[in-house]
Amino acid sequence: MNIVIDQGNTSAKVAMYERRKLLASFIFKPLNLNRLVKLVNEYSPSRGILGSVTDFNPDIISYLKEKLNCFIVLDDKTRIPIAIQYKTPETLGRDRIASAVAAYIKYPTRNLLVIDAGTAITYDLVQAGGIYAGGTISPGMTIRFKALNNYTKRLPMLDEEGDIPELGYNTETAIRAGVVNGILKEMNAYIDEYKIKYPDLLVFLTGGHSFYFETKLKKSIFADGNLVLNGLNEILNYQYV
Repeated sequence: MNIVIDQGNTSAKVAMYERRKLLASFIFKPLNLNRLVKLVNEYSPSRGILGSVTDFNPDIISYLKEKLNCFIVLDDKTRIPIAIQYKTPETLGRDRIASAVAAYIKYPTRNLLVIDAGTAITYDLVQAGGIYAGGTISPGMTIRFKALNNYTKRLPMLDEEGDIPELGYNTETAIRAGVVNGILKEMNAYIDEYKIKYPDLLVFLTGGHSFYFETKLKKSIFADGNLVLNGLNEILNYQYV
């Protein structure tokens, strides 16, 4: 059994897999050693992998290295089933690598656009045959709301809950329309642009806000909140191929 840990900017996801089958998943804010020990004792995994976009508790890493037969911390030296064309692979987010791998494993002969709507919104292109060509990073939805509040004198702190018209009719709806509709227009523009170049393009949507935008995007997409976890699990399994 595999234990897979995806440490994001705001929370950690932990999942248990039997080969490719997801058995259980958990979200922690934050993940501490005591919680992890309980999961390991309950499920008895033999192999594990960590993908982290931020600093991670070294005590957890030490524990897993000692407890498991094999434990991998994903970095740019880890063997993966796709080719990375990023000029600075050591700076490429581990979550971006994992989601690209998961999408490729599912559709290895198609051109793929992976959108991760989390703390940041990332757009990553995986060309047919497993070539990670690069991508872009923009502020996520919560960051945009916070920025408007932090960098102005009078704009309130809001979130996506509430009326979101095409044209705001007061300050609150103007902010929501600007943030949410702005992100939707951004996503649709990227999808349209890449589909011109790659007519067979498949689009994957993941991240904490993925299901929020899934219902609003007027495009054919695959929404998968476990895409990063699935990709990390695939990378772990790939070490034994």
